[in-house]
Amino acid sequence: MPQDVLSNRPLYLQVRDALAERIAKGTWRPGAAIPNESDLAREFGVSPGTTRKALDLIESERLVTRRQGRGTFVNDQASEGLAIRFSNIRGADGERIVGQVEAGEATEGKANALERERLRLQAADHVYRIRRVQSHDGRPFMVEDVSMPATIFPRLVEMNGVNHRIAILAQRHGVLLGKAQERISIGQASPEAAEVLGIAPATAILSLDRVTQTLDGYPVEWRIGQCHLVGQHYLAEMT
Repeated sequence: MPQDVLSNRPLYLQVRDALAERIAKGTWRPGAAIPNESDLAREFGVSPGTTRKALDLIESERLVTRRQGRGTFVNDQASEGLAIRFSNIRGADGERIVGQVEAGEATEGKANALERERLRLQAADHVYRIRRVQSHDGRPFMVEDVSMPATIFPRLVEMNGVNHRIAILAQRHGVLLGKAQERISIGQASPEAAEVLGIAPATAILSLDRVTQTLDGYPVEWRIGQCHLVGQHYLAEMT
């Protein structure tokens, strides 16, 4: 395997990084089969066990799916099943709610203090801001105020009208998503959110403060959701 600045990392992580890079760059497109363990082991000059460990890792990171007897296939990160994995809102039947999303126009500006803190930005960095409204069965249930680093999603303002879901944007820009962390609290609906949600101003709402990160732990989206649930619930799974 070529030596580089990451050569002090365990071999399986170096192989994982190389595989993830190919997926991010589109060398292997969604749905494509990737080479088998033996071929990858020969290419990288490592043992089949090392390759297997790297493949196990990228499967756990949802980058690929391994199908017994068929091979390993690149996942479509923008597919419905993966795109909504950060949503914990469930219906009465316990199923995730795939809400309809209406997004306003993206605007660009210098990051404020909170955006710099949550997205780990510098004073001169810019962000894109988008307001999204999620609805289910024709009823709005969440107003989201979203901030994203402009350097990661360049020219987003020029893409108004496209789907601004983070999973879709990430795949379009070659960004691999990792974990998300969400802070949950009870707040009061802002006048603007109350009007959209059809509730009285200052009504108690669920405030969902979420930061989504890349696979390597860099924040790519900060979202504050003002959520008013009727016949729905938030499910927190502990693993």
